[in-house]
Amino acid sequence: MSGLGAYPRQGWFDPAGVRDAVARWLRAVAADAELAPYFIGVDRARLGGHLALTLTVALGGPAGDLVRPAAGAWRGLGLTEAQHRRVVDYLAGVLQALDVPPDAVVAARRAFADEAGS
Repeated sequence: MSGLGAYPRQGWFDPAGVRDAVARWLRAVAADAELAPYFIGVDRARLGGHLALTLTVALGGPAGDLVRPAAGAWRGLGLTEAQHRRVVDYLAGVLQALDVPPDAVVAARRAFADEAGS
């Protein structure tokens, strides 16, 4: 079982599991021919750190030093709403592949999809 699935009884997932999920997510997005150009020159470590914090909160974990939602993380990339939905679809796919419970996948999708309209 992955690090993400190791703590479902607590309602949130260990930091290593979240970092792994975010790394997989960013690799999937960066490998998408349509989305990859938006990541040229992006500090992926910084983006990944912010996404990991947002994902942790979305999955019911502690907020830590998260001050604002992930909207700011994606807004500067210039993605269209449809492209943003694809990014969120990649997240759902990664989480499902890691056996994250369906309700947690829905919560994560909601946290990142809510920013599309901002």
